[in-house]
Amino acid sequence: MPGILSNPKADFDHIIVKRLHPTFAAELSGVDFSKPLSDDLFREILAAVTEYGVVVFRHTSLTDESHLEFARKFGELDDVKPYVKAGRPNRLKYDELFDVSNVEVDGTVLDPESARGQANKGNHLFHVDSSFNPRRAGYSLLLAHELPPPGMGGHTEFADTRTAYDDLPSELKEQLKTHNYIAAHSTHHSRKLASPEYFAHMDPRDYPMGRHYLLQRHEASGRMNLYIASHVHHIEGLEPEKSQELFDRLYDHAKSDKYTVEIEWVSAGDLVIWDNTCTMHRAVGGPFLRKYRRDMRRATVHDSSSQAWGLNEHSDVRVGLP
Repeated sequence: MPGILSNPKADFDHIIVKRLHPTFAAELSGVDFSKPLSDDLFREILAAVTEYGVVVFRHTSLTDESHLEFARKFGELDDVKPYVKAGRPNRLKYDELFDVSNVEVDGTVLDPESARGQANKGNHLFHVDSSFNPRRAGYSLLLAHELPPPGMGGHTEFADTRTAYDDLPSELKEQLKTHNYIAAHSTHHSRKLASPEYFAHMDPRDYPMGRHYLLQRHEASGRMNLYIASHVHHIEGLEPEKSQELFDRLYDHAKSDKYTVEIEWVSAGDLVIWDNTCTMHRAVGGPFLRKYRRDMRRATVHDSSSQAWGLNEHSDVRVGLP
């Protein structure tokens, strides 16, 4: 049961694991982030991320610098340089940190009705990071710097897309295996879904889309997985109605209560790490949005699996500017 100490499948000597959900997600303790992490300790952390998909550390005391140093252990980091070059202001010191806060450059609270606020509404739909880019995201490491008061919302919800696949009817599994569908991912599509009036005149088809197989083997664990997200604009080779019908069936299944867990951010220094190639996530809103700062900074690790580029050209292009 959630919240109960359990014996995980992997053997851990350096970390303590507390399950947060029957099939995935765990809170880890026993790690002192003020000291250099040994190779053995990091291997256990990585094994826990592989097994549980989402892991939480409380009160890490990580800084921007130590956050990035830790993130680099997972692989090559993505950065916001293309967005800054295109004119998007960056209030953070390091380009390898993605600002996923409701904080403006001048420190004020973001107006949810502003252009950036409207674009951010897409984050409230279940998605995976960077599936719309040529190279998708692998791990995301999100660190809380400042949180709204308790009870004001701002949590993050996750979905277990590996177990969701396991529980599909056998005939649907066979259909997915036989057809090996390709899904086209577009951040403009999910933004338009979340804020249809504001983006009424934007056509996602005018922008590049990331192309990835819908059914994949999660290489780190060997388990089959639905690589699905609100970014999916269409499934190639199907008529629009059939594409939407199949997507809705899979997406609604994967984000049903049985496969989801909501992570509460308790205090500054809390860190959540997730694997975008076997989980979805979404921001949970709340009354804090217009009143209180929620300063969250994410280090994003490029996927290094054989499926990292999907069916896309190898390119440094980033998608996401309106």
